[in-house]
Amino acid sequence: MNRPTVLAVIPARGGSKGVPAKNLARVGGVPLVARAVNACLASGEVTDVVVTTDAPAVAEAARAAAEALGESARLHCVQRPEEIAGDTATSEAAVLHALDAYEALRGRTADVVLLVQCTSPFVTREDVDGVAAAVAHEGADTAVTVAPFHGFLWRDGTAVEDHNYGVNHDKRVRPRRQDRPEDLLETGAAYAMDAAGFRTHRHRFFGHTALVRTDPARVLEIDDPHDLARARALAPLLDPAPLPTLADIDAVVLDFDGTQTDDRVLVDSDGRETVAVHRGDGLGIAALRKAGVPLLILSTEQNPVVAARAHKLRVPVLHGVDRKDLALKQWCDEQSLAPERVMYVGNDVNDLPCFALAGWPVAVASAHDSVRAAARAVTTTPGGSGAIREIAAWLLGPTLTPAPTSVPTSVPTE
Repeated sequence: MNRPTVLAVIPARGGSKGVPAKNLARVGGVPLVARAVNACLASGEVTDVVVTTDAPAVAEAARAAAEALGESARLHCVQRPEEIAGDTATSEAAVLHALDAYEALRGRTADVVLLVQCTSPFVTREDVDGVAAAVAHEGADTAVTVAPFHGFLWRDGTAVEDHNYGVNHDKRVRPRRQDRPEDLLETGAAYAMDAAGFRTHRHRFFGHTALVRTDPARVLEIDDPHDLARARALAPLLDPAPLPTLADIDAVVLDFDGTQTDDRVLVDSDGRETVAVHRGDGLGIAALRKAGVPLLILSTEQNPVVAARAHKLRVPVLHGVDRKDLALKQWCDEQSLAPERVMYVGNDVNDLPCFALAGWPVAVASAHDSVRAAARAVTTTPGGSGAIREIAAWLLGPTLTPAPTSVPTSVPTE
């Protein structure tokens, strides 16, 4: 029996009233559209993924995510027509258009079509597998992710009946949680539909709907800036924490104050400023340089101590820079580096624009909360206390010696 063709569709418009450029907003250092792409491409059930968007930047972020996974061939970006790209357009319209475009492009019919939402940042591979399998293998017509819900729901009835009332309970009775019927909350993360049935009904629910349970801790839909802030705060707790290796990056760019120092400045009676650095960081930087990793120190500080430290470390430096993100972009262009393959290490809010540009934004343990929330990885060591040494160990191993590559050894001839 042939394996069913399962198409995952990710609607990702460029605009949003609640959060500007929402689908490019980063949670855990990764754009929302890329998080959805990663979950779909990790699924063992999904054949191909289509991102339907009206924004080139969204398509670019989706392609970069697929390329990083080595799955570019399975990711297709479809230009969404203007008539179904506005605020009133339905997700179903976008999925139907993407389904048509995919089948025309690949010359084959999808058996199951999925709707996976960027606005659910904690959607997992298991969620995608669950809804897909329910329709592809278990006889359901449609499927949806749900989570146990134990709240008492109320409705304001003053406009109609002049009294407020309980929706899922009788307000005169307060049963214990274990004595109440279990309610299930639609998470908004992932849906699956039999493709032929979806074309007929043009709606995500028809026939028998399977309920695929997921972790209630992961239920969050981003509709406004407060939701985005909560997602960023939760990411360090809910995301798996893979640390980058040397295979993941092509260059390392380091902030200075608060990253290579403890963010304190000592001032003598003549107004001269000094800072404290950590010898372990110097060792880590030397090891990275020896391993051939391109390095840059990038700082807004005018203080000559930045240049002096960079000179001692034998690392190029750009300091006294007002727009660090523009300087980083220019440096990447000059070095022919793809920003998504660059690690940027920082600690404060002036590093956030660089976090949005780099593929591996890293915060030191002592970083500002907003920086930690936007990071893809966070050190266990504070800035100025060996955080750079720790990062070097991620990339090179604890002994700071990169794994040897397989290079043929020349054998002298007799």
